[in-house]
Amino acid sequence: MDRLRRLWQTEQLYEPLSDDTADSNAQDHPTRSRGSKRGFSYINYTIFFLLGMSMLWAWNMFLAAGPYFQMRFRGDAWIFENFQASEISVSTATNLVAVLVLARLQANASYPGRILSSLVINTGVFMMLSLFTKAFLDITARGYFGILMVAMFSASLATGLCQNGVFAYVSGFGEPRYTQGIMTGQAVAGVLPCIAQIVSVLSVSSPENAPRHRDSPRDNTAPPSPAPPEVQPNSAFAYFLTATIISVTTLLAFLYFLARTGRQSGTLQNANNPEESSDEPETRKTVPLLVLLSKLRWPASAVFVTFAITMVSPVFTQRIVSVRPPSQQPAILQPACFIPLAYLFWNTGDLVGRLLTAIPSLSLVRRPKLLLFLAGSRIIFPGLYYLCNIRGRGAVVNSDFFYLVIVQLLFGITNGYLGSICMIGASEWVAPEEREAAGGFMGLCLVAGLTVGSLASFAVGG
Repeated sequence: MDRLRRLWQTEQLYEPLSDDTADSNAQDHPTRSRGSKRGFSYINYTIFFLLGMSMLWAWNMFLAAGPYFQMRFRGDAWIFENFQASEISVSTATNLVAVLVLARLQANASYPGRILSSLVINTGVFMMLSLFTKAFLDITARGYFGILMVAMFSASLATGLCQNGVFAYVSGFGEPRYTQGIMTGQAVAGVLPCIAQIVSVLSVSSPENAPRHRDSPRDNTAPPSPAPPEVQPNSAFAYFLTATIISVTTLLAFLYFLARTGRQSGTLQNANNPEESSDEPETRKTVPLLVLLSKLRWPASAVFVTFAITMVSPVFTQRIVSVRPPSQQPAILQPACFIPLAYLFWNTGDLVGRLLTAIPSLSLVRRPKLLLFLAGSRIIFPGLYYLCNIRGRGAVVNSDFFYLVIVQLLFGITNGYLGSICMIGASEWVAPEEREAAGGFMGLCLVAGLTVGSLASFAVGG
């Protein structure tokens, strides 16, 4: 074991910046030096937490609302079977292009402006989805599929703006706890939509919603047995309305943050000296992506691999049902609730993993090679899904506990821990004036991993 420890520790090709280096850079960049020394604020932490939650709320909302979308698409077999993979592909491809373009637009970038734009777009998308649960209910499956893809494209564009803006913005503070707050907020964004979906379904459940199987398809375009779970439009309306409220609340909180700190230009100016603030945006030094890659190759590779493997989870989760026979399933194990319940276990694990990064003794920030190794070892989890009850065809391991706890919960814990450690530690491997660019670059690698994983999900999800 000692040899292994020495191997990981001595083969590092780069090291975190020393205090002397940071001090010398601080003399060349006094404005940033003042920003990096600002004290920790729980108010700021809470607002960054809300930004992290809002950043991924849309993504998790679309996943947890799968049963409702299945009900809307039950008239078209192809859409019924492939809408989840289509959502993932549109989302990650749009997100990747947006983050890639934004990462190259560093000079004079208004990161707060990008954050505000994302929140406004998300609010509009959620309001539209809420409307379509009450109006235009007779629209065809293909028509609603087109609307859903437009909503997914818009929400993904907003996510790209938010990811680039938030990670670049927070990196400039030089406070790892703020980054941890963002990552924790993202995990909470996975937990709360699942709870909201389960509660909304159970609160309007009726005897007619019991699981059922068709004796024969109505026509040659109907989805195969079993039938899609019945979800009441009222539950979906409450669900999308909750997402709208979250976006509006975060928007107001961030506006308060900007007014409170006087950082509208996105520069790292001292809040205690508002007279030093400037309304003119600061011209930033553009850091080439290859330079960032050379400095962040290990954590960037680790975050890429982590999220590439993670992206196979949604396709399987949408198709795995309880091992109990439909006639013996309580309401919580019926597909309309079991699917978001599975997401709840995964996202709870993700939240636990992100919280573990707050324990100093568990930090692997200075062990980037080990992070990459652990990220690659998660490849075992997709294989475990094949042991579960996919499409109701029977499970190799006939246990809901195995699926929910051993597979979903542990898969989520490893994602939350490794992803957060990579993002939190990135600022330690670059100079202070490169932190904002490094934050945007790590967000780019994260989204690139999501995109590759989403394309792979078409192959492994069948």
